[in-house]
Amino acid sequence: MTMSEHGYEVTVADGAAPIKMWTKGVAVDDQARAQLSRVARMPFVFRHVAAMPDVHVGIGATVGSVIPTLGAIIPAAVGVDIGCGMMAARTSLAAADLPDTLAGLRTAIERAVPHGRDVGRGRRDSGSWGDPPADIVAAWSTLAERFAGITAKYPKLASANSLAHLGTLGTGNHFIELCLDEAGQVWVMLHSGSRGIGNAIGTFFIELAKKDMRRWFINLPDEDLAYFPEGTDHFNDYVEAVGWAQDFAALNRRMMMTNVITAMRTIITKPFDAAMEAINCHHNYVQRERHFDRNVLVTRKGAVNAGSGVMGIIPGSMGAKSYIVRGKGNAEAFNSCSHGAGRLMSRHEAKRRFTLEDHAHATEGVECRKDADVIDETPAAYKPIEAVMAAQADLVEVVHTLKQVLCVKG
Repeated sequence: MTMSEHGYEVTVADGAAPIKMWTKGVAVDDQARAQLSRVARMPFVFRHVAAMPDVHVGIGATVGSVIPTLGAIIPAAVGVDIGCGMMAARTSLAAADLPDTLAGLRTAIERAVPHGRDVGRGRRDSGSWGDPPADIVAAWSTLAERFAGITAKYPKLASANSLAHLGTLGTGNHFIELCLDEAGQVWVMLHSGSRGIGNAIGTFFIELAKKDMRRWFINLPDEDLAYFPEGTDHFNDYVEAVGWAQDFAALNRRMMMTNVITAMRTIITKPFDAAMEAINCHHNYVQRERHFDRNVLVTRKGAVNAGSGVMGIIPGSMGAKSYIVRGKGNAEAFNSCSHGAGRLMSRHEAKRRFTLEDHAHATEGVECRKDADVIDETPAAYKPIEAVMAAQADLVEVVHTLKQVLCVKG
C-alpha cells in the first residue's frame, strides 16, 4: 500500500488491476479490502478500481466502489436495488415557517407515501399501492411499453411489483427527510430506488450470469462476480433491463417528491415554491462513459457521478449532517464520489450493540421513529460523515450543508 500525493492510497497485487482508495482517516475493514482485490483480479477491469471513503463489504462487489470494465458487465456489482439513489429539492420555506411540532407533518408524509413492508396472510403489503392513484398510473404509462418488451423475453419478471411500487419508499436505509441548510432554508431529501421490480430484475440476471459461468466452465474468485460478455444476448438483455430499472428508480423518486410536497401543503398554509433547486442522482447503477480516451462501462456500487460541475447528494445517517456537493471531475476516481457515510457495522451488530436509549439520544431533536425496528439504522452504525467528506476533498466541493429535522423510515 502506498499513499499518492493526490490523497489516495494505491494497492497493487500480482495479477490484479491497481486499487485506488480515497479512505484517508476512515476505517476500512479487511473483508472490504479482500473483496476489492477479488474484483480487481477480473481480467476485464479497465485501468484500476476506485474505492470511495464510505467503502464497506457488499454482495459480490464492495459498496462504495467504482468498477470500470471493457467488454463485460457484472450484474451483482450493480446489485438488486438498481438505480437506488437520492433526490433533494430546496424550498422557499425557512425554518420559522415550519410548525412548532413536526409530528403532524411527519404523519402527513407517511400517509402520502407508502413505506415499509407489512405482509401476511390475506394482507396487502402496506408499502405498496392497493389502488394506485391516477398520477402514478399516468407516470407508469411512460415506462409500460419498454417493460412489456422486457417481460416478453422474460415472463417471470411480469409478476414482480412494478406499478404497485412506483412512488413508494421501501425499507432499510431508505428515507424521506426535511432538512435545514446553513441559511435555515428547508429542503426535502429522499432516498430510494427501483423497489420490487428492480430487485426482481437484479436477482434474475445475477442468477442467469452464474448459470452462464457454470455452463462455460469459468472459475471465479467469487461466484457473485459472474458476468455477461459483451456481444451476447444476455449482455444485451441485461443492459436493456438495467437501463429500464434505473429510469423506474429516477421516476420513483420524482413521484415521491411530488407527493411529499403535496402533503406538506396540507399542513403548512404559507404558499411556497418547491422547485428552486432539485437534484436526482443514482448511486447503484451502470452506464457507458468515456474515460482515459476509452468508451467503458462504469459500475458505481454505492458511488455518485461527480463529473466536473455535476451536482450530487451525500447523506449522513439519520442523526448527522448531509451534503449537497458539486463534482470536481477527478479522472482518477472516474468522476465519482461517495454515496453516503457507509456502514461501520452490520445491521445485526448494530441491533446487538445499541439500545433504544442510545438511539433516542443520537436522534435527539429529529422527529423520527425511535423504536426497536430502526436500531440497525442508528447513527453510530455508520462512519462519521465528517471524516468521509474530508477524505474526498479532491472529488467534490460542498455547496450546502443540511441537517435533518424530520425523518420518515420504512
